Amino acid sequence: MTLQRKVFWLRQATLVGLCLPAVELAWRWYGDELGPRPVTVATHSTGDWAVIFLLLSLAMTPARVLFDWMPLVHIRRRIGVAAALYALVHLLIYALDQKWNLLVVATEILKRFYLTIGFVALLALVALAVTSTDGWQKRLKRNWKRLHWLIYPAVFVGLIHFFIQSKLKIGEPAFAAGLFAWLMLWRALPSTLQRSFLGLGILTATATLCTVIFEAAWYGLVNGIDPGRILLANLDPELIFRPSHKVLVAALLVMAAVALRRLALAANRLWTKRYIQSTISAP
Repeated sequence: MTLQRKVFWLRQATLVGLCLPAVELAWRWYGDELGPRPVTVATHSTGDWAVIFLLLSLAMTPARVLFDWMPLVHIRRRIGVAAALYALVHLLIYALDQKWNLLVVATEILKRFYLTIGFVALLALVALAVTSTDGWQKRLKRNWKRLHWLIYPAVFVGLIHFFIQSKLKIGEPAFAAGLFAWLMLWRALPSTLQRSFLGLGILTATATLCTVIFEAAWYGLVNGIDPGRILLANLDPELIFRPSHKVLVAALLVMAAVALRRLALAANRLWTKRYIQSTISAP
C-alpha cells in the first residue's frame, strides 16, 4: 500500500473514531439510557471527550517522533478541530440545561469562575479550529504559528475548569493533568533525550511525581486536606489505582510500544537486507 493510501485510510479511521463518542451519546440519549439527569450526563461527557481529544492532538507530535511514522501529522488537525467541536457542544448542552435562556447562561459564565475560564478556553479553541486550514495558514504566515501556541494555555485553563467542575472527585482531571505534564515535559527535553529510553524514563518518573503533586496540592489548597495524607495514599498498595498510578502505567505502555515499534523496524530492515543479499548472490 502506498503512503498516500495509508494517509487516506488513516484519515477515514480517525474521522470515524472522532464521531463515535457523539453517536454513542446521542443513541443513549435517544434511548433514554442516560439516567434521570441526561442533560447533566451529556454535558460532562462532551467535556470529558473535549479534554481527551485535546490531549490526543498534543500527543501526535511525540508519537510521530517516537514511532517514526510521518502519517500521524495528517490527523493532528482533525483531532484538534474535533476537540473544539466537543467543547462547543459542551457549552450548547449547558445552554439547553438553562432552557436556552442566553441571559442566564451569560450571567452564570460571568459569576462563576470555573465557567468563566472554561468559556475563555472554548473561545481559544474555536479560534484555533477556524484558523487551522491551509488558507488561514497562508494568510497569517508567521503569525499562524504564534496564534496556535494558544493551544497550550487553552489546555491548561481547560484542565483547571475540569478540576473545579469535578469538585471532590478529581481522579480524572488529575490523571489528565499528569498526561498533560508528560506531553509538555517531552517538548522541553533536548531532541536526543526525546527519542531515547533514558528520556522516556525521566519523563515517566517526573510526570508521575507531578501527578502526585497536583493531587496533593489540590486537596490541600481547596479542601484543606493534609497533603501528606495524599502522598501516603499514593504509596498504599490497597489504594491502587490512583491518578499517579494510571499516569505511570500509561507512560510505561508508551515505552513498551516504542520498544516494540523499534524492534519491528529493526527486524524489517534485517529481513530486507538478507533478502537483497540472497537475491544478488543467487545464480
